[in-house]
Amino acid sequence: MSLRAENAEISNENLEINLLIEAVRKKYGYDFSGYSRASLKRRIKKTLNESYSTSISGMIHRIIYEKEFFDRLLLDLSVNVTEMFRDPLFFKAIKEEVLPVLAKQSSIKIWHAGCSTGEEVYSMAILLKEADIYNKSQIFATDFNEVVLSKARQGIFPIGNLRESTRNYQKSGGTGAFTDWYTAKYDFAMIKSTLRKNILFADHNLVTDGVFSEVDLVICRNVLIYFERSLQNRVFRLFSDSISTGGFLAIGSKESIHFSNITDEFEQFSPAHKIFRKRK
Repeated sequence: MSLRAENAEISNENLEINLLIEAVRKKYGYDFSGYSRASLKRRIKKTLNESYSTSISGMIHRIIYEKEFFDRLLLDLSVNVTEMFRDPLFFKAIKEEVLPVLAKQSSIKIWHAGCSTGEEVYSMAILLKEADIYNKSQIFATDFNEVVLSKARQGIFPIGNLRESTRNYQKSGGTGAFTDWYTAKYDFAMIKSTLRKNILFADHNLVTDGVFSEVDLVICRNVLIYFERSLQNRVFRLFSDSISTGGFLAIGSKESIHFSNITDEFEQFSPAHKIFRKRK
């Protein structure tokens, strides 16, 4: 294939992706135009290959006329990589550095943005329980994908996944037995209801929705890396407007607020773990 023909093929592929994104926006209201193009392309091609579709253009027809196919694509476009106490040293920093500050307040509000299937949300609930501040805490856990939100609300996970979670829990400074927090049955583990009662799972889209609530801590890890700079700035502004003075923002290890539109509004609190505090 000549270079000219190869460039034409790439251009056609980009055009197809643009049309697919527009079809999703107009048909279902999800706007992926601000997502990293490289990441979108990988995820769309994953759906293309696994669904045996003949082309991206063919996928557009199926998106419009087959709701089940769109739901499948939406799962692939979502960022759903998570586990209990993922990155245990981060949770250790939350436990030892952030929670002692929040414990001084009469009430605590925490927002997990992009919560996926909820494992990290329940991890936070365990930390709050062990710090004896759960009863005065409210956790808002949000995602734009109702499929993963439904799994998060159920709090039921494959028992095999919790073997690694136990090691993560111990590394994060857990003070009890991890098995105290779930009930095992057959091949699954159910998170105990005492952890679920102060968690509100809700549909919220970082791309299109507004301020969720005034909170003391926002946790949004490894989501912003999939956004283009302009969308990152929109979401950072949303977070800053949602965080009370003196509150905290925690992001992923490969993410940064530097050069964003909220840089001057936050100070580094735990630099190694990308935890920032809103200036007073």
